[in-house]
Amino acid sequence: MKRFALALGLSLLLLNVGTNAQNNRTANDDPSAVRATVRNYIEAYYTGDASRMEQTLHPRYLKHMLHNRAPMREKTALQMVSEVRSQQGPPADIPQTERTEAISVLDVSGDIASAKLVTPHWVDYMTLAKWEGEWKILSVVQRIDN
Repeated sequence: MKRFALALGLSLLLLNVGTNAQNNRTANDDPSAVRATVRNYIEAYYTGDASRMEQTLHPRYLKHMLHNRAPMREKTALQMVSEVRSQQGPPADIPQTERTEAISVLDVSGDIASAKLVTPHWVDYMTLAKWEGEWKILSVVQRIDN
């Protein structure tokens, strides 16, 4: 009986250690998953891939665009996907050599994250949320430089 109790206790201890290791690996993978979501978002825009764009956006996505002294504009997820779909390929006004980006994951806290996307023509500050097990872009504030 003592051996059974000892074996059961040891098994439960090992199960707990294994579960904690899995949770830590998942949490440590979150910055990479956030970065991948942002990369998919910008690459979908650069290539005109509306389906790929849609996969990165939370259903409640909202983008605010600031451009010099022009009034602030907004876009919903539906508008963003429609815009990418209508361009039917890469945006004509951005040369291939200028389709570059730098992505910084600023913070991950549980099921929310923030990231910064820098391109030659604009800067996006993004809020992401883990929704149905995947990182989705919830909001963007964009400063347009050109």
